[in-house]
Amino acid sequence: MNIHSPETSEINDRLEAKRALAALRAWASKATPTEIAELDPAIARLLPDQPLANYPDLSREYPSDFEITPEYHASLPDLQNGPSSLIRGEKQLIQHVGISNFRLPIKFHIREGDDITLQTSVTGTVSLDAEKKGINMSRIMRSFYRHAEKTFSFEVMEAALADYVTDLESLDARLQMRFSYPMRIDSLRSGLSGYQYYDIALEKVQQNGVLHKIIHLDFVYSSTCPCSLELSEHARQSRGQLATPHSQRSVARISVEVVEGDCLWFEDLIEMARAAVPTETQVMVKREDEQAFAELNAANPIFVEDAARLFCEQLKADPRIGDFRVIASHQESLHSHDAVSVLTDGPLFASTSLDPKLFNTLFHVG
Repeated sequence: MNIHSPETSEINDRLEAKRALAALRAWASKATPTEIAELDPAIARLLPDQPLANYPDLSREYPSDFEITPEYHASLPDLQNGPSSLIRGEKQLIQHVGISNFRLPIKFHIREGDDITLQTSVTGTVSLDAEKKGINMSRIMRSFYRHAEKTFSFEVMEAALADYVTDLESLDARLQMRFSYPMRIDSLRSGLSGYQYYDIALEKVQQNGVLHKIIHLDFVYSSTCPCSLELSEHARQSRGQLATPHSQRSVARISVEVVEGDCLWFEDLIEMARAAVPTETQVMVKREDEQAFAELNAANPIFVEDAARLFCEQLKADPRIGDFRVIASHQESLHSHDAVSVLTDGPLFASTSLDPKLFNTLFHVG
């Protein structure tokens, strides 16, 4: 019986590996890239004096004349619509998945009877069952584009929504369209006029088989602090001291559910907001308009709580409006923080939690 020490075995193994490596390099130096890749692509790295082969030999020119056949199309991989075994993470229902901010020009009908074309940002989402890997997001755009040439209304939105719910085999879905809506507004006293632009979003939500129609409006106004106004007047009257109350640019985001019945026009909702808080920021201003605006603010001083309730009063009086929410932000000129309020009516907009960045989005830059 022969006994080999570990040292002798290690030397033999090293010599054998060296001979095998030399033989492998000799073979690789004469082999084709295809032969090397079929054995092991890593072998190419044993030839430091030769460039790495491009295997398989791929074309580097765009094939402009290539045409898709039905057979080729059927062979394309589709991981997003693969089996549930491909799901990563917890198999759980996703309430909304889709695309946001795809833009296109859309025609809208206005109260005066004409159509207006506005650049519109569209968000479309559907729910995703726990056992489904994902959705084909381009289908949302394709479904929407089938209706994009129509003058949009909630009925057209409902048809587009129905299309992509069917295409994506989903139960719940949401379609939202955001745009800046122009209205020509007269100045207070000078007779001038100019365009005020209102950030508006239309939303169609299908949840548990129930459809909701929602309009969102950002209304920008001036808010004069009632306390500051009284203190300023006290300084004038008691001490003959000139003082001015503080006012600030303020924003209310008004969201309303549109119920069945007469049409609720964009202009109607804007006029409700202006009736509630008449100190809307101005477009065209001469000296007489500036003086009028100062008088208008003095006649309508409001805290942020007042603003929410004044908007609420107007919305509750209109039978075309169901549930609603008012979010107001007075961006203080006295304090380095803002004053905010949230008022909801009905279950549709009720929420225990708020987006941590919600009030940041109410900042209006003009």
